[in-house]
Amino acid sequence: MAHLSSSSSDPGNLPDAGGVPDVARMRPLALTMAWWAICSGMFYIVIGATLALTYGARNALIGMALSVVSYALVNGIVSRYAIRTGLSVATFSRLLFGSAGAALATLILFVTAIYYAMFEGSVIAAALGDLYPQISFGWAALIVVLYSVPLVFGGVQKWLDKFNGVLLPFYLVGLLVAVLLTTREYGFNSAWLDFGPKGAVPAYGWWSCFVFYMGIWGLMMSTFDFACYGRKADAGFHGHFTFGAPFYLVTFLLNGAAGIYIVSTTADLGSLTEMSVVKALLKLMGVWGLLFVWVTQTRINTANYYLAMVNMQAFSRQALKFNAPRYVFAILVGVAVYALMMADVTSKILQALAWQGVFIVAWVGVAVAHITSAQGRVATQVSVQALSIPAWDRPGLAAWVVGAAAGVVCLYVPSLTAFSAPVSFAVAFVAYRLVGVGRHMPVSATA
Repeated sequence: MAHLSSSSSDPGNLPDAGGVPDVARMRPLALTMAWWAICSGMFYIVIGATLALTYGARNALIGMALSVVSYALVNGIVSRYAIRTGLSVATFSRLLFGSAGAALATLILFVTAIYYAMFEGSVIAAALGDLYPQISFGWAALIVVLYSVPLVFGGVQKWLDKFNGVLLPFYLVGLLVAVLLTTREYGFNSAWLDFGPKGAVPAYGWWSCFVFYMGIWGLMMSTFDFACYGRKADAGFHGHFTFGAPFYLVTFLLNGAAGIYIVSTTADLGSLTEMSVVKALLKLMGVWGLLFVWVTQTRINTANYYLAMVNMQAFSRQALKFNAPRYVFAILVGVAVYALMMADVTSKILQALAWQGVFIVAWVGVAVAHITSAQGRVATQVSVQALSIPAWDRPGLAAWVVGAAAGVVCLYVPSLTAFSAPVSFAVAFVAYRLVGVGRHMPVSATA
């Protein structure tokens, strides 16, 4: 494997086999602020309310709480490994699936990030057009893309931490104000915990809510591309706080509970979508509502654009043997996001995300199996670089594909649909432990 240049500073610009060097690591609070951009987003607010409407508020909250625990456990493992080795998704996937096989992981992640960037950007554009009807959606979408692309030119290290750190209080205050204004307008809803479907609440609804959040385990992959910047001395802080339970308490539980309260309290909301909630906020807050939407969506989209950019670059380098400056891929991401915003492809993208979610969960299963193995526990930045990596790592790829295939089968069997993600994770984990562990031993472990 290629050795790391001391001048390398970003996974998007690193040699395929290298990791982030110690001299390029970030201060703990800076990395925290960069990653916590993901905690804001209308998506999390609306999903909490949607799950409550379908399965009951209490079941939704239980599912969120269980997700906080599972995400904290897995990301604690993942983040510590990424910090110890300096590996990103692209470089770590080479270890699991080979230099060519890893391209599939970067493809899935950058496409998923582009999808989410399109969803979140569309919310800003629609909100702008709703408040100012003279601005068409096309022009509003172009404005959103044109200011979003330059924000990620500098990557994580330049100023995304400062930008998102400044906006974090505005997001938290805005969420509180939205709840207070909803209460003032419609009165305090003391029965918000009883919000749910008409008729009986589905049995085991909490499990369905928990499994739904497994569908966005792409956050586990994203953790790699941020945690690899963490300093080794700060691994405990990042494992417990930055990528741990506090982050997911805000992302899932705080946002979800606020969404349930706002939606259950607001009258005449209509069908529940991101835009119906946004319109309710604009009605209550006016231009300040638009500012709140801009803060939430811009914060999360800095992460979406960044992840799409670095993984598109890695895919291009691995699969197409083409490389270019990072800003070129940021522009390509912007073009793709704008094209999707202007096309009516939401239903097709949602189906694609269901499939990709299964592949992502299986990737996490393989990743956790490797990290928690004896080989993964002793891996260091030096030993990982010293490995000999084939183009196609058949055992690793087999474990990934078998895990994903098991999940896909469950998706199309009605009685097993609610188990697709857990089955995918379990099968991939066990399969990798059976056939994948031990074939690449670090030089330092055998010397």
